[in-house]
Amino acid sequence: MYRILTFAGFIFLIILFAAKSNIAQNKDKVRISPKAEVMQVVGFTEVKIEYGSPGVKGRKIWDGLVPYNKVWRAGANEATKITFADDVKINGKKLKAGSYSFFAIPSKDKWILIFNKVADQWGAFEYNESEDALRIEVTPEKGCWQEWLKYMIDKKSNSTAVVTLQWEKLKVPFMVEVKID
Repeated sequence: MYRILTFAGFIFLIILFAAKSNIAQNKDKVRISPKAEVMQVVGFTEVKIEYGSPGVKGRKIWDGLVPYNKVWRAGANEATKITFADDVKINGKKLKAGSYSFFAIPSKDKWILIFNKVADQWGAFEYNESEDALRIEVTPEKGCWQEWLKYMIDKKSNSTAVVTLQWEKLKVPFMVEVKID
């Protein structure tokens, strides 16, 4: 019996050290574009955005790091993911409840924002237009300096909020409307 307990204790220590070593190794690897998320309840509907937050780091962003007229993951690493707990309207157009990958096709004066039915994707490498649930066109605006890409959800009323992608000196807003009856 003593041998079994000693052997079990030995195995436990090996597992403990292996786990601790693995945790230490992962702490040494800081993500260059850290994960971020924002959530806001609008009416009774939870709106959540999960994204990678890249930094400007002295680079040319628009029509540089992020090319014009090409599909962009609207963040870094994994495609940005946006989730609506209930059906919503985006700039007046209906979108069913669920999770979507969120892409953009930026240009100097107009952006196309895309809600794609394949919610979990890496970047835009496997993006498939036939899986788009909704596309809207928006106008980018000048904004204050923002080193790290961020999303904001600014509640405007009990049933509306403006979602804004903000990075570098640019912000890209769109309206979310929910039912509250």
